Amino acid sequence: MTLPGLALPRTLMRTMSRDDLPWLALYVVLSLGSALTGSLAAVSLVPLMQPGHALPLADGLYALHGSIELQAAIFAGITVGFALTRWQAARLGAGLVSRYGVGLRNRVHARLIDAPLPALAHVTSAEIAQVLTHNGEILIQGFSATLQLLVAGVTCLISLGFACWISPSLVVAVPVLLGVGILSSRMFGREQSRVSRQYVSDLTRLFWQSEDFPRRLRHVRSFEREEAEKAGYDQISARLGQGYRRQLELVASGRLLLEVLAAACIAGVFVLSNRWHGIDQAALIAVSLLLGRLLPYLVSTRQSFQQLRSAVPAFELWQRYMQLPAADIATSVVPLDGTVHIEHMHLQPPPGGLDIRGLALVPGELTLIAGDSGIGKSSLVDVLAGMTPPRAFVARFGERRIGFEDYRRLVRNGAYVSQSVRPWQRTVRDCLRWAAPEASDEELGSALADVGLDKRLASSRDGLDTALSDASSRLSGGELQRVLLAQVILRQPCLAVLDEATGALDAAAERSILLALKRRLPRTILIVVSHRANVAMLADQTLSIGADLVAQVTRTGSVQRAAAV
Repeated sequence: MTLPGLALPRTLMRTMSRDDLPWLALYVVLSLGSALTGSLAAVSLVPLMQPGHALPLADGLYALHGSIELQAAIFAGITVGFALTRWQAARLGAGLVSRYGVGLRNRVHARLIDAPLPALAHVTSAEIAQVLTHNGEILIQGFSATLQLLVAGVTCLISLGFACWISPSLVVAVPVLLGVGILSSRMFGREQSRVSRQYVSDLTRLFWQSEDFPRRLRHVRSFEREEAEKAGYDQISARLGQGYRRQLELVASGRLLLEVLAAACIAGVFVLSNRWHGIDQAALIAVSLLLGRLLPYLVSTRQSFQQLRSAVPAFELWQRYMQLPAADIATSVVPLDGTVHIEHMHLQPPPGGLDIRGLALVPGELTLIAGDSGIGKSSLVDVLAGMTPPRAFVARFGERRIGFEDYRRLVRNGAYVSQSVRPWQRTVRDCLRWAAPEASDEELGSALADVGLDKRLASSRDGLDTALSDASSRLSGGELQRVLLAQVILRQPCLAVLDEATGALDAAAERSILLALKRRLPRTILIVVSHRANVAMLADQTLSIGADLVAQVTRTGSVQRAAAV
């Protein structure tokens, strides 16, 4: 979807929440009131500039009788009313912009959370980070520009209306002024759109180069490529700087053009008014004041159009993510109190497809999934976790035949931990309470003891409130994995999938924690993806995927498992 810059205000307004529409209507009313009182303030200044001189207004007279002090007081009162109305409109506009930004971010985040995993398969994490962060700021600026355009439009119409009311012959100048406004809004439009699109694209690249920086830094230093990384970052940063500079230059150029054209038009109107018979000096002064107050609004209008053009590519990116389909997530949960026999399952990727036959998922048992990288293990566990539907699925639960939707309801109460996932909460307590909101401190401590992290936190002065991302806490990658595994224990799921979730642990720690998981989760189907031989010794069954994409399920003898324990 390609959205013209001038069509964006209407589109942004349609994305507002219905709850905000009454506030928008009030904002329009306040803007009208501000424009009216501002025009009245300009007209009320005439008697102060020409005391005792009546101002012809339509068929009547606008004359303030009384002392100069009274006239000044009336002018001051109207001006204060104008200032208060404009201030209240600005406050209301700030609230509208704030709520709009919150709603915009929440909606796209909710759509991402609800999206099916295959829909995100070809999306970079940097682009998603861009959509959820800076892209929203650009859209908020666009919405703010829309409100400013609304105020400028209302003010211009009312000021021109007053000017034509005072001097009806000036109606002939209105088309000229409108032509100047349209011309100034379209100048540099194409270049502004091109620069804005490149700016959004370069910001996404900057997110990509800044992602997971501590790990990237180790990689860069080991290859001695620090200077190359600096040069690459400098190149993107320089392009962003050039884009930002060019946007400001276009704003300044548009402002200069607008001010020159507006000054020429207003001067022409004054000359015309002065030479036109029937227009007196007071009317000319009033019209001059009314037209003169339009100049800053015309400049802000030009800036608002620039902001709108900058928001077009950001809105297109936001809209693309808002069009993601919603995943069909099972809402009802069926108790998993027996064995699920998967008789046949076919999934893609991998490109050649993968067939699984004769896989029994038994509560309390550990199933190991082993195989080389790139042969479909992650796709397989996505299916087993009920997150991605396979091409074919034939299974039974007890004596009952079930389809994939039935299977998803059985495993809805699950837990999935991947090697690449790092806790994003602030403290250990926050991380554990995220998985089990009602858990007591004793239960949290028990889960941490099961994963071997209790002594580590006991030595910390903050205990459960130890920060996860603070450099002073120095939680290692293995310790962060232990925190996530403690989440699994607290969750007490019917199905737990650990996709290389113990890769940062040594073999002894991995074995100890897996044994603790089996002990603490006697009714949980435990699926572990690992390359280590000691996990195979603990497994009740192993699903091996060969290089030829042939899957084989083998049961492990009880004697072998007892020896491993």
